[in-house]
Order: sequence, then structure tokens, then C-alpha cells
Amino acid sequence: MAPRTPPGVTRERVYRFVRERLARGFPPTVREVQHALGFRAVQTAREHLERLVAEGRLVKQAGHARGYRLAAGPAQLPPPVLVPLLGRVQAGDLSLAVEELEGYVPVRARSAEGLFALRVQGESMTGAGILPDDVVVVRSQPTARSGEIVVALVEDEATVKTLRLRGRRIELHPANPDFQPIVPPPDACRVLGKVIEVRRFLEGGAAGAGPRS
Repeated sequence: MAPRTPPGVTRERVYRFVRERLARGFPPTVREVQHALGFRAVQTAREHLERLVAEGRLVKQAGHARGYRLAAGPAQLPPPVLVPLLGRVQAGDLSLAVEELEGYVPVRARSAEGLFALRVQGESMTGAGILPDDVVVVRSQPTARSGEIVVALVEDEATVKTLRLRGRRIELHPANPDFQPIVPPPDACRVLGKVIEVRRFLEGGAAGAGPRS
């Protein structure tokens, strides 16, 4: 059985098809997108187009079958790249770090190098707007400034917290008064990366993600 194409990759193919048709002066209908991409149902094509509209890459003119247009925006904005979604990270009590590929998340960046995403569990960072089942996009780096939100590895366990530096001591602070700071022993904590973006999916999950628990 062939591996399933990540939705982000398929959506990029939809976008390129629409862009090529628009460049030729022939805006496609939803059904033309369905046929061109080989979707079994027209609803699949419509969902990809609606996601592209939600991402700000296309604009839909209501009441027109051929109403999709490229969104105007700064020329310097790079196209999205696919960032691997790796397992889960605890935003509460520590839990064993899991690196199991769930799928991919589209991120606007010039390169996916050094970027990864993790799904959050726990409620210790709700005060920072990071809720259970959110996805954090992380830039791999071994250090961070005090006050920045990081993913840190304490022995074999990962957590997302606000980094506080007290001299040579590292403290990992929650953003919820119901939780206590984590003060790991010297040399027992390693910063995996800095959180640069938080994603929330109201339905359907992250691109290509597996079941959500």
C-alpha cells in the first residue's frame, strides 16, 4: 500500500494548479480542480480551496463559480514549507518525550531546516495562550533568552515552559498558577528549541496528523 500523501503536499499541488490556470487567464471551477488533481469527491477539492483561502493564499469571490483569485500580499513572503509534526510535548507535569512522525504542518518560512512541530498536552501554559492539543512550531537551538518560551528536555522528559535564567541555574516556569515551576538539577536540563508559533486547529487536526488523544 502506497504511503498517504500529506495533505499539505496535496494542497500545494492544488495551489499551483490554480495559480497556473489564473496565469493563463482561465480561473478553474471546483470541479475542474477535482478532475485535475484526481479527487474522488468534489468536496475534497472544495475543502483544499477553502483551506487555501483560510491561509490567505487565495481569495474567493462569492457567487462566482470561477471566483478564486490569488491573494495580494507582500512579494517577500515565502511560500509555505512543510514542517514535521513529531509526537507530543507536555505543558504540565513532565512526560516521556515521544518523537513519532504524525504528519506535517505548513509554515511560512524560507526553509524547513531546523524547524519541527509538537502537539501540546496539559494546561500549564494556558496563560500564555497555549492550550491542550495546540501545535507549537519550534526552532531547534540549544540556548534561549530568559523569558522566552522553550521546549526543554529534563533527563528523558520534554516539556514546554517559559525559560528563566537565575545565574547558572535554569528554571522552567508555567503560565498557570495551578502549576509549580520546574527547577531541574544542574546539567539535567537541555533546551531543544524556542517556540516561534502556536497553531490551533478547531477541526480536522494538523495537516497529516494522526488521531488526537
